[in-house]
Amino acid sequence: MPASEWRGNAGWPGWGFTHTQFSADSGETAAVATAETAIGSVPMIQAQAIMGWGVDNPEPSPGQYDFRTLDRRMDFIRRSGGVPVVVLCCAPDWMKGGQAGGTDWDRLEDAPRPEHFADFAILSAEIAKRYPYVRHFLVWNEFKGFFDHEHKTWDARKYVELYNRVYDAVKEVNPGNQVGGPYLDFAQPFDASHSSPYLAGPWGSVDRRVLDAFDYWNHHRRGADFVVVDGHAITGDGVESEFAALKKFAAVNGWLRTQVDLPIWWAEWYVEPSHADWTAERQVALRVAAMIELAGSGADTALYWNPRPDDPGCATCLWTDTRMPDGGRPLPFLTDFLQRFVQSFPPDVDRRMLESADGLLALASDRTYVVVNTTDRNVTAVVDGRQIDFSAYQSRWVSR
Repeated sequence: MPASEWRGNAGWPGWGFTHTQFSADSGETAAVATAETAIGSVPMIQAQAIMGWGVDNPEPSPGQYDFRTLDRRMDFIRRSGGVPVVVLCCAPDWMKGGQAGGTDWDRLEDAPRPEHFADFAILSAEIAKRYPYVRHFLVWNEFKGFFDHEHKTWDARKYVELYNRVYDAVKEVNPGNQVGGPYLDFAQPFDASHSSPYLAGPWGSVDRRVLDAFDYWNHHRRGADFVVVDGHAITGDGVESEFAALKKFAAVNGWLRTQVDLPIWWAEWYVEPSHADWTAERQVALRVAAMIELAGSGADTALYWNPRPDDPGCATCLWTDTRMPDGGRPLPFLTDFLQRFVQSFPPDVDRRMLESADGLLALASDRTYVVVNTTDRNVTAVVDGRQIDFSAYQSRWVSR
């Protein structure tokens, strides 16, 4: 089996998830308590944005703070034993040309205007003071609002101006605070003219404008404690399957290692959207394979974007809907995979990614393997000296 190896990086958070609009901190009291217990059984990273994704406007008018909903999320994270991560996005309306005192959620993803970059930095510092136990801060999200439509490219100069102000402000609160960016989406180009020759392969390519923006940030940032990216690994022209597309994660990690000597954080990672005829096993297998690709190629931190649990049978959700009286129950993707990755492959554990010609993909440490069958057929293989049968798209753990 061809293998790639990654040496552990002690002292950094590893696996976790991001709270989205409908999360576990609100709903039926008993359901929230059930979710809190389930999540807290294996502490992990829990990330939260400062505005949007379940949190109200934190500063509706200049100097008038409203942290009630953010407090609720942060309190839940603490009660459930989470390692808190704050995403410093998005900005109050008055910072982006709107009216003070109101919130137009249709403009959530607008960037603050340059004359208000200092105000956003002050807000970021206020949040760092309010939650002094938080050590990791991500600056903004996917360059939202920083696209230059006239020149049809990302306005990295403006983003870096904001980033540097926020970096300084958060570090001034506590020099031990860890700050990262640029949180770019390593997206595929909409047309071939924007494809980068430096980051392309059988999995597709990355838009060269993204690499240009990253390069600008890297050369003009005040500092950084870690680098933040996200991306979608999806099929497209010439990509043979949804599993082949996952090689994008390893390719991006490899490229980043040539650019920076910093821990790599995947703030978001996405796979091919599920098709109507996909089984639950196939949906899970694709995500487990993605986690193997990320961990086996050098990602130090990877955050799962938690989907809304509309269906108790949701194969890729973490818990059942806390708005239901019997909600908050942990689902298999939380207990069997995300929590087990936290326990088995923390950042300080050396890990090896293994692939076989018959379609098995594995991640191994000195203690355990996680193995996924990426094919629609049964496969028999020898794992650590034992013959094991895998059904189509089956994911399973094997102790050493």
